[in-house]
Amino acid sequence: MTLESSRPLGIGFVGAGFINRFHVQSLVGVRDCVVAGVTSPTRAHAESLAALARELRVGAPRVHGSVAELVADPDVDALWIGIPNDRRIAVVEEIVDAVLRGRGRLVGLACEKPLARNLAEAKRVLALVESTPLLHGYLENQVFEPAVVRGKEIIWRRAVPIAGRPYLARAAEEHSGPHMPWFWDGVRQGGGVLSDMLCHSYEVARFLLTKPGEARESLHVEEVNAQIASLKWTRPEYVELLREQTGGAIDFRRAPVEDFARATIKLRAPGGEPLIVEATTSWSFVGPALRLRAELLGPEYALEADSLKTDLSIFLSRRVTGSSGEDLVEKQNAEQGLMPVVSDEAGLYGYTNENRHMVQAFRDGRMPDENWRDGVAVTEVLMACYKSAEEGRTIAMPCPLDDFVPQVARGAWRG
Repeated sequence: MTLESSRPLGIGFVGAGFINRFHVQSLVGVRDCVVAGVTSPTRAHAESLAALARELRVGAPRVHGSVAELVADPDVDALWIGIPNDRRIAVVEEIVDAVLRGRGRLVGLACEKPLARNLAEAKRVLALVESTPLLHGYLENQVFEPAVVRGKEIIWRRAVPIAGRPYLARAAEEHSGPHMPWFWDGVRQGGGVLSDMLCHSYEVARFLLTKPGEARESLHVEEVNAQIASLKWTRPEYVELLREQTGGAIDFRRAPVEDFARATIKLRAPGGEPLIVEATTSWSFVGPALRLRAELLGPEYALEADSLKTDLSIFLSRRVTGSSGEDLVEKQNAEQGLMPVVSDEAGLYGYTNENRHMVQAFRDGRMPDENWRDGVAVTEVLMACYKSAEEGRTIAMPCPLDDFVPQVARGAWRG
């Protein structure tokens, strides 16, 4: 189904938590769309997200009691899925069933990273969406960060034609830990920090190494080597702190997950050139706040982006005291001293560009550049990383991973 050219894309949000609030905030900078509907298992959360959309004047959404009801809303054209990882398959099954029964007028689905908890689940949701005419977008915001997009454009336009293609990409995401208890639950989340954040780091690195106009899958993964560890949150005092912060829901004495992960991925370019991705992620980083870093290196050039190298900082002396919060930057760890300020988090982190791309693609009736096939490819590398870490060896690719479920995701890992 295609949209009338004059009609804005009506977005329905499945889930009303932290990530979908980011998406709603970003829509202030996106044209040709409105928030048309919201559903969440917790009605109060859905009402709160709908109120935020009205406050920001990006829509006047209806709150629905079920996913099927949201699909059937005549004003909803596409769904943004931002729910815990263990609920992905059931929700996509419900959406696809409603679509195949002729309910609603959907043109596309957009799903948050990672696509699923393991490769079998990722392939399942892809097969489900491909059983319908729906377009699909993979919501990997870091690929759309303005600094990353602009830097890649300059390097590939100015440097690569003269010096040759880049050969090494490094990416890292680090902060002091997730907001919600389910992220710390290996079974629900599908792992720990590797599942949660190395998906970002690998995909942004792969994006930087891919020639503009080339398919992302033109880079062939050959080897994966990874390591995971719990460096901070299994220390006794932090086990107790985490238990308190989650109201007793998380007990790392019984079932810890990794709070640090690193991976080296060897790829091969279409011309045969060897490429390397180095990715690092951490929930044990205590600095000013969330830190995103990306580097791209080639024969005669280098690119570097760091989210904490901001154009605004604030200094507050020890006499200025107040309650803790995140009013300066996400995952803020202090309220005093010299602190970076991110003036537009939704823009800097790529959410605005990401959602602009998804809206335009869905309106134009074309597949988004970042779609669920990319989500499957990322999940395959994540599973190879877990397998490498568990077995203490480099994994040659391709490797049969359809039946592989990491120890962390089975509650069997002990650090």
